[in-house]
Amino acid sequence: MDGIVSKGAAAMPLVSILIPAFNHERFVQRCLDSVLEDPYPAKELIIIDDGSTDKTADRIADWVATHCMDLPIEYVRRENRGIAATLNELVARASGEYLRPGASDDYLLPGGLDAQVRYLQEHPGKGAVIGDSIVVNRDGKKMHDSGMCDLHGARKSLYRSDDGIRRAVISQWAIGGPVALMRRSALDTVDRWSEGLRIEDWDLFLRLAADDALGFIDVSVCAYRIHDKNISTTRHTATRVVNLAESRQVALRRACLFDEPYRTLLMAQSYHIAAKISFLQKKFWSVALYMLAYLSLSILSKVRLPSVNHGAQAT
Repeated sequence: MDGIVSKGAAAMPLVSILIPAFNHERFVQRCLDSVLEDPYPAKELIIIDDGSTDKTADRIADWVATHCMDLPIEYVRRENRGIAATLNELVARASGEYLRPGASDDYLLPGGLDAQVRYLQEHPGKGAVIGDSIVVNRDGKKMHDSGMCDLHGARKSLYRSDDGIRRAVISQWAIGGPVALMRRSALDTVDRWSEGLRIEDWDLFLRLAADDALGFIDVSVCAYRIHDKNISTTRHTATRVVNLAESRQVALRRACLFDEPYRTLLMAQSYHIAAKISFLQKKFWSVALYMLAYLSLSILSKVRLPSVNHGAQAT
């Protein structure tokens, strides 16, 4: 649907805000309202309902009918294909130079788009920039000021250098919510999201970090909502095992993208994940063996000298 773009927005790079929606009827309107609330003027909104079985699609349709003249909007409703396939389709439908993937249970914070666009304009060598998030509960009440620090225990100082970002993405994954703004060209370079994965974000950010394409700004750009359907916070043991096993396969697959010492650090992380799986399965001897391998490789990564050549591309 065509919307109205102001004359002032014409001189600014277009940001495509990409919302994959699935079974978030309670939260999706807040997500969509936040797109309008952010004052950045040159933006479009692309939404795909990925086969929701609740009233999410109806909530979106009502919102689009109300706001279709406020900004350019495209809304698609179709059968379920999964998060990675939906994100890739959103990118294919987008027109913007910059892409802002979102989530239908989270929401943008005003000013975040402008801060991230400015960073990428000032750092042409970076393909994407990540910010921080606040953390809210299912009712929208703030739980934490920083998703990175309070939810994941990360040190923001790690993200202020390419070396630190690589180490942080590999061993202290602390991205709470959809906090990235990406150049379209950067996604084309790393082949977008790997379809079929449930933990698709870590896989993508590993590939971006391996290419030194990630930057960081210490600005809260979104609200990350914690509720009982978050994949990352599920307490269901079998689901956690499946998610961890997938993460370990991602680590093993992407290790060859990295130079040393990061390659060894990622291999160490694969053993750390294996130890978590064994713990959940109550295989405690395996936990001990995997932790020994993890600690050994972690120490080795600290003494290995950086490689001269970049690693080969993963397939």
